This record gives sequence, C-alpha cells and structure tokens, in this order.
Amino acid sequence: MKFDKKYDLGFTLLADTEQKVSKAYKVWKKKSMYGREYMGIERSAFLIDEKGKIMHAWYKISPKDTPVFLLEALEK
Repeated sequence: MKFDKKYDLGFTLLADTEQKVSKAYKVWKKKSMYGREYMGIERSAFLIDEKGKIMHAWYKISPKDTPVFLLEALEK
C-alpha cells in the first residue's frame, strides 16, 4: 500500500508468497548460481487484456527491455 501511494500506480501489486501464480504462468523454475541449484522465478513479462487473456509473453527478459517490448506491443 505504501509503495502504491508513493508512486501512484493505480493498480494492485501481487505478492506471490506461495508461488501459485508463478507456477500457473510456468515461470517457477530450477535455477543455479555459483554451482548451487535452487527454485526461483524466471524473469518474465506478460501483457494481459481486460478479460484476463495473455496477449504477449516474454520470458528471460531484462528489466531494461521490458518497457520497450510492452510499449511496442501496445502500439500494434
């Protein structure tokens, strides 16, 4: 709530503490770092229409590229 008020987002943010959404979107994956394997979220972005349909999905996307691809898709 504080984050939303501070940045005036106008939408609810999701905290997926039980990985239900990340598993449904198939982004809960086995990852590895420095030889250690663990489960985590694959960085992804989704453009979802007002009816809940996924219009576009980008997997393994960088934070820098996310707004570029989203704006590009919205212009089509």
